[in-house]
Amino acid sequence: MTKRVKHENTKVIKLNDAFRTSMVGGSYVLTSGIAALSPADLGAVMHKVRTFDAFTEDDDTEGEHECGSFEHNGVQIVWKIDYYDRQIEWHADPEDPETSRVLTIMLASEY
Repeated sequence: MTKRVKHENTKVIKLNDAFRTSMVGGSYVLTSGIAALSPADLGAVMHKVRTFDAFTEDDDTEGEHECGSFEHNGVQIVWKIDYYDRQIEWHADPEDPETSRVLTIMLASEY
């Protein structure tokens, strides 16, 4: 059985959850495998990412709600949030509300 993550950095968790659930405050990237899904499957995957709450130590190793995975139609899907400055040139501090978050959604086989 997979353990639930003990969350310590509530500031980053709140920023990541707010971005992921609203898709406001950053951008998202779909890999070619995700982009090739049917419109109905793509919509379902996006909904699952936005409503994801099954954070475990296996996926969310930092305990900051920056990564997760789930199954959709028998295929494993992975999503990950990375942190950049506003110009998307350099990595940035995840605790800074001005940090631009980039959410990548991919097939696990593309990871």
